[in-house]
Amino acid sequence: MNYRNLGRAGVKVSEVALGSWLTYGGATENETAKSCIERAYDLGINFFDTANVYARGESEKVVGASLKPYRRESFVLATKVYFPMGDGPNDRGLSRKHIMEQAHLSLKRLDTDYIDLYQCHRYDDTVPLEETLRALDDLVTQGKVLYVGVSQWSAKNIQDALDLADKWGFDRIVSNQPYYNAIGRDLEKQVLPLCEKEGIGQVVYSPLAQGILTGKYKPGQEIPSDSRAADPNQNMFLNRGQLDQDVLEKVQKLEPIAQRHDLSMAQLALAWCLRKPILSSVIIGASRPSQVDDNAHAAGVKLDDATLSEIDEALGY
Repeated sequence: MNYRNLGRAGVKVSEVALGSWLTYGGATENETAKSCIERAYDLGINFFDTANVYARGESEKVVGASLKPYRRESFVLATKVYFPMGDGPNDRGLSRKHIMEQAHLSLKRLDTDYIDLYQCHRYDDTVPLEETLRALDDLVTQGKVLYVGVSQWSAKNIQDALDLADKWGFDRIVSNQPYYNAIGRDLEKQVLPLCEKEGIGQVVYSPLAQGILTGKYKPGQEIPSDSRAADPNQNMFLNRGQLDQDVLEKVQKLEPIAQRHDLSMAQLALAWCLRKPILSSVIIGASRPSQVDDNAHAAGVKLDDATLSEIDEALGY
């Protein structure tokens, strides 16, 4: 396993991280989830990502229990706050009240004294940004959070947060968790240039486009019955035009490229993301340990310029 700094922060995270969205605490049995986490740890993955909203707290419980046997300082634990955790008007968002309450509840569910990376799951335009940043800074001062990050914030949101942090001396954002992969490149327009300039590490989710870039979905063929696309509770991205024949045919062109480099399609897709130094880590999901094995071996893979150009041509870029 290779490790990279989380942006300009001193903490180092594995190039491949294990996430728990749509899996642990819900779709995947707890024992299987535990086996995946154990396998990841054995392979050198030290970065584990979850969120309070995943299975309404159950994911955090599974992740916390599975990591309990290991030295706390040996792994980096990330969770998030923003989405509704109840039906009340204050059970959501990035108010000081919700952040503080959810941070303490996450600590309980994770069964830990501190959260390494606490992330704002989305931007909240109903709350003054200064209130959000001050609450996060207080958690850092209290030692309950070590680093602060965001997810899916626009370039303007991120810049505003950096400006306020510099003005008031708050802890700066060290990471952004965006949707990014070889067929979903919107990040490159505004967010990535800003983050490269400011040293904000990218912790990419859906680097395999929810399985599309693994090649499992073949043009003209039925969707595999055991895949995410066949499950309406898990295919929220797969219904956005990405399963059309044109996309699937382009993805199939990646297969000979992967074979030539002795890589699986998944490893090729992850290595493509990791080609950029500002990408600190790619978050994989796994419902069985063998998937962790395959994905973890993308760490350290270097794709030359000719191969990157070939990938762009295959996908129509």
